[in-house]
Amino acid sequence: MLKVFSTLLSFLVKFYFSFIVKLWASAFGGEIKSISAKYSGSQLLQKVDFLYKYKEFEKSVRVEEIDGMKVVKNLAVKMEEMFRRKAEATRRLVEAAEEAHHQHEENPDLQYEYFNAVLINEVDEEGNNVELGGEFILEPSDHFNNLSVNLSLSVVQVPTNMYNKDPDIVNGVYWSEALNKVFVDNFERDPTLIWQYFGSAKGFFRQYPGVKWHPDEHGVIGFDCRNRKWYIQAATSPKDVVILVDVSGSMKGLRLTIARQTVSSILDTLGDDDFFNIIAYNQEIHYVEPCLNGTLVRADRTNKDHFREHLDKLFAKGIGLLGDALTEAFMILSDFNQTGRGSVCSQAIMLVTDGATEMYDDVFEKYNWPERKVSLNRCLSLLLFVSITLSFLSNFKL
Repeated sequence: MLKVFSTLLSFLVKFYFSFIVKLWASAFGGEIKSISAKYSGSQLLQKVDFLYKYKEFEKSVRVEEIDGMKVVKNLAVKMEEMFRRKAEATRRLVEAAEEAHHQHEENPDLQYEYFNAVLINEVDEEGNNVELGGEFILEPSDHFNNLSVNLSLSVVQVPTNMYNKDPDIVNGVYWSEALNKVFVDNFERDPTLIWQYFGSAKGFFRQYPGVKWHPDEHGVIGFDCRNRKWYIQAATSPKDVVILVDVSGSMKGLRLTIARQTVSSILDTLGDDDFFNIIAYNQEIHYVEPCLNGTLVRADRTNKDHFREHLDKLFAKGIGLLGDALTEAFMILSDFNQTGRGSVCSQAIMLVTDGATEMYDDVFEKYNWPERKVSLNRCLSLLLFVSITLSFLSNFKL
């Protein structure tokens, strides 16, 4: 009886999966048919009126076979050329910015009038141009979605919470005026370019072509280039991060709550180019996500949210053996660096703890100190420890 039941169960399982596969195939086939009908014009060809008109031109119409591989190769060549032009434009901007900044001497008393993106073409009650405004010619351009722009000049946007004439802003705006010429030259060399811009660590944002910015109903513009994803990714190198969380008995209660929030905040600072993992430790090592033992994952939103869910499962008990956790973290980073996986750039260990009873010089000496090198053309190996009590940092060497 058991054998018959097992055979029947096996049959039902096979039948079920066969049925599911058929459903997938049917759905996929229907989608392909729908797409082909939409873009091939087959339904139009079936119309009598069209067929009648088609016969008039039938002698002049011919069917030509297309070499798909040749089309793909031609497209690849064109795309390569397009990206090459974009990279060249960026390189010219980088070189011009570096040179202009190098030649400039900071002057805290510098007075300089520039075109502020919000204030251009604004006048006071007497009809005079406001300070940092001035007359700024704007003309509609099809290339820029019919926006009114100035193809000869750029404008500068300063966050609402910053002073427009702050010395750091004024000095940065002054030397970055050198980019105007490069903006124009880039656009003349490659008319397919759209927006070009420069984001400063001081907070100002230079944009070409010049365009007027309009604040919201409260007179505020919340844009700050330093908070944009493209700026963050450019300003910080990709990194591999192992986060170590102390879950020993001393971390019970509020301390563990703070630790969870600290880890979540660390995850917020990671971007799509970064890789990470989280290890909880006491007398044993516990990967927060056991399925990802001994590896790193990309810090995209899905993975970060997944790890945040697992943080709630942490509980404190036992004693904290940090040495084993550090060794595990170093071994993961070393493996990723040697095999070319991960970011292949900066590496970091983030430690969240309420304190450490030892200095662990032997671990650092074995895994980090002998091969620590500082080179302008290489990514540095960085070890950064974040401690709730900060009592462990005094022994750390860089």
